[in-house]
Order: sequence, then structure tokens, then C-alpha cells
Amino acid sequence: MHPSPVSITVHAKSRVLEIAFDDGAAFRLPFELLRVYSPSAEVKGHGPGQEVLQTGKRAVTVTAVDPVGNYAIRPTFSDGHDSGIFTWTYLYELGRDQAARWADYEARLQAAGASRD
Repeated sequence: MHPSPVSITVHAKSRVLEIAFDDGAAFRLPFELLRVYSPSAEVKGHGPGQEVLQTGKRAVTVTAVDPVGNYAIRPTFSDGHDSGIFTWTYLYELGRDQAARWADYEARLQAAGASRD
């Protein structure tokens, strides 16, 4: 059984999605992290090696969050992106692995000569 959220709060001013799970874990996920790790085909591609590096997303905001059944949410971002369906499991993994994902993202940006801005 995977943890389920007990609360989800969008903090527009600080650009953070706060999510608490029924196992006691709680995470503050920056909108930028959610955007650059969107589980959409636009970001992930359609298979290994087809990922698209997202750049210039530091100031992205979340303008809406829609529920998807009882298993996920679909945020709409200020840049128009709205095709990522974030399951509870994926949100939990993003929170748990946040430091490693940031490090990986920053390394990929640097290797590409790109920026978060």
C-alpha cells in the first residue's frame, strides 16, 4: 500500500506545494521542481533517452490544481504546461528524493550550458 495525502496546500507566494501523507511524511515541493520533473510526455518523452531538459523555469507558478480520480493531481503552470498527472506515489518520490533530483537537474543544466532563469 502506498501512502496517500491527507492534505495538499498550494502556497502561491512562496511557490511551493505542501503535501502531507498518511504515513507522517510531509514535503514542500517547489513549483519549479514539479515543472521540470513533470511526468508528461512533453518532459519525459516517450521512452528512455527522450527526456527534454526544461530551462528557464525558476519563476514558474501553479495557477490551478485539479484532482484526477482518487490517485493524482494535474497542476496547471503559468507557462501553460498542464499535461502532467502527478500520482500520489510520484509526489511522494519527488519529496523523498528532492535533494538528489535538484542536484541532477542543476548538473544537466550546467552540462547543457543552460539556466534556471
